[in-house]
Amino acid sequence: MLLEGRTAVVHGGAGRVGGSVARAFAAEGARVFLAGRTLASLEAVAGAIRAAGGSAEAAQVDALDEAAVDAHADAVAAAAGGIDVSFTAVSHGDVHGLPLLELPFEDFARPVATALRAQFLTTRAAARHMARRGSGVIMTITATTARLSIPQVGGTGVAFDAIESQCRQWACELGGRGVRVVWLQTTGLPEAIAGSDVLQPGYGTGSAAMTRDELIAWNQGKALLGRLTTLAEVGRAAAFLASDHAAAMTAAGLNLTCGQAPAR
Repeated sequence: MLLEGRTAVVHGGAGRVGGSVARAFAAEGARVFLAGRTLASLEAVAGAIRAAGGSAEAAQVDALDEAAVDAHADAVAAAAGGIDVSFTAVSHGDVHGLPLLELPFEDFARPVATALRAQFLTTRAAARHMARRGSGVIMTITATTARLSIPQVGGTGVAFDAIESQCRQWACELGGRGVRVVWLQTTGLPEAIAGSDVLQPGYGTGSAAMTRDELIAWNQGKALLGRLTTLAEVGRAAAFLASDHAAAMTAAGLNLTCGQAPAR
């Protein structure tokens, strides 16, 4: 198995992305520590992992709480003998559907500030333990919003750009200490889009709003493969990226965008 004997911390472990990644890590042999704000949801994911024969523990940790993040990393390292992988996938409080001309600055800045703080705190907490051991992998997830020109996405694209930039800086400072810093870049994830009864913003298409199916079709139209990334693909790619098979990768993202081209 790719991650046999490894210890992995997953912040946002109760979310669709974090849960998928946690299950993939566990399936590849990792001992998984789930962290997030809602303990009941975390325990549900941990229970499913254990039921499938994996190892998982859950703890209530707010990724924006510096003391809590540090304390959790210290506790995991003490219990497991170290931290091998840290994956962060927390929500950023994004606001979509309004042009920047009408968007309050607070709504624009929230996802940027949240993303940068969560990524910094979780990275630093894990990296302190990894650097002492001379090995480890820091991971996160971004999306094509960081590169495409899409209207009415507020601060989302800026937040993903900022995450990638921060990861590159961490990578150049940690590389000499044996720690890799990488990210997954995806399309929108159909399984994470709200149900068919919830209208989505028009995103500059000329429509005031789109249904879930229309939003998925619009995104698929920009992908060379004619489809979007699945959660299962995110999990499998994360397990690969955390493993020794990707040992030469740092300061880089794994492209899972199905060849999604820039918006026109």
